[in-house]
Amino acid sequence: MAYDTVTMAAIAAILSLLYYYVRSRYRYFLDKPYPHMKPTFLLGSAGPMILRQRDMIEHIKILYNIYPDAKVVGAYDLLTPNLLLRDPECVKQIGVKDFDYFTDHTPFVKNEHDIMESDNMFLNSLFLLRGQKWRDMRATLSPAFTGSKMRQMFELVSQSCQGMAQHLLKEAREDESKQVHEMKDIFTRLANDVIASIAFGIQVNSFSERENDFYTRGKKLTNFGSFWASIRFMLFLMMPRLMLKLNIELMDKEMCQHFHAMIMDNMRIREEKGIVRNDMINILMQVKRGVLGHQRDEPDVKDAGFATVHESAVGKKAITREWSEKELVAQCFLFFLAGFDTVSTALGFLAYELMLHPEIQDRLYEEITEVDAKLDGKPLTYEAVQEMRYMDMVVSESLRLWPPAPMVERYCTRDYTFDDGEGLRFKIEKGRTVMIPVAGLHSDPKYFPDPTRFDPERFSEENRHNINPGVYLPFGVGPRNCIGSRFALMEVKSVIYYLLKSFTFERSDKTQIPLKLKHNPAVLVAENGNWIRFKPRKVDN
Repeated sequence: MAYDTVTMAAIAAILSLLYYYVRSRYRYFLDKPYPHMKPTFLLGSAGPMILRQRDMIEHIKILYNIYPDAKVVGAYDLLTPNLLLRDPECVKQIGVKDFDYFTDHTPFVKNEHDIMESDNMFLNSLFLLRGQKWRDMRATLSPAFTGSKMRQMFELVSQSCQGMAQHLLKEAREDESKQVHEMKDIFTRLANDVIASIAFGIQVNSFSERENDFYTRGKKLTNFGSFWASIRFMLFLMMPRLMLKLNIELMDKEMCQHFHAMIMDNMRIREEKGIVRNDMINILMQVKRGVLGHQRDEPDVKDAGFATVHESAVGKKAITREWSEKELVAQCFLFFLAGFDTVSTALGFLAYELMLHPEIQDRLYEEITEVDAKLDGKPLTYEAVQEMRYMDMVVSESLRLWPPAPMVERYCTRDYTFDDGEGLRFKIEKGRTVMIPVAGLHSDPKYFPDPTRFDPERFSEENRHNINPGVYLPFGVGPRNCIGSRFALMEVKSVIYYLLKSFTFERSDKTQIPLKLKHNPAVLVAENGNWIRFKPRKVDN
């Protein structure tokens, strides 16, 4: 009996200590000159996401709108206090002007030496590199994503897009029941074929060979919403050094090893046989030899699309350092992850909006037929894609309404004093994360009137000057924006060109309207699938 009493007292003491520890962590914002969200015990401001009560975009919009008059808002990621920026001038100040204080993404592993010693591909990728090493890698890879490099890669991208459209058209004409497709599936397959060709130098067709090895491995690798992927992610957050010492990958380890071997074998064969192909493997080989750099006459391509981000001085610096094999492979690996999931997500939502708005779809089809007539039977070109103004308006608006990265963040690398010049002044300590709610800014009626309406005219030549660059951030903000925006836009526009040339996008019995997202904290995916009928056009194109 006495033993039970002592045990209960010990448990009570531990629970009391836990309670007071959590309460003390939740006192962080009490003396700050800006409002903060009331935290849920242990879950902070993330409770509805962790408990899967909201989808990602809905959750971010709610956080954004709690204090509509505030420029900065405090929020808790479990027990960790973060800042949420609501004002476009604050976003530009921290993301661009004072970028030197916020150069990094929030690190999984605090000790950079641990990452350098690790073979973990994701942690060695451009996305998670930090400080000078990130600057050097960004500058090294930046020449790979210029307009001239996109022109060189375009033929490979176009071949995959055209092959998909031809396969689907043949199938739809032979069997009407095969006209209805789930967009995430169809565009993941297309993205897989593009990435296989561009990043790995191999040709696959994930429509005629639905379970090809490259596709099935890629699906397994990017299954971020699975139970084991979630467990690995949580363990990396809680005990990253132990996970590295145990040589556990953030992604599926077997798949990572497979892709590493595939890249290295490809490089070896090309070096032995003198093979040159305009793709990422060739670019990495140029990096390895130290011959990749910005061309002096390379223009800053303004017609690449309104959403295109422009490279900062960080990316244009000449770099002569040598990179290890694991570091180069990690960048190709990141290109695969971004292309496989992000592009397919953007395409799915764009197809949904075109299906929902046939008048916009018809106008875009008119532009496509005009371009096709000018080509006079010749293949689609990079220049022709960039000349499609209405296409760019449609894509830009879809990225506003459905941003693939609805929240971006920056990590404070040294103590910083924020001062907006209008009386708001406070300190951001080293190690604090600043969140930028892209989905919230994109849906604010102050910046985008009637924000839930799909209206490409917002991005017309007459109207686009009204858009504040601090509130339209589909590819992030500042020098650490998405390095592959040109490639992503080129791919998205090429896919839509070939599909609308052959099909109309129509509703089916499976189509969910309005489209609802799964309550998933990691990915943007439709609750019941995003189903659309690709109906062959009567006129043979």
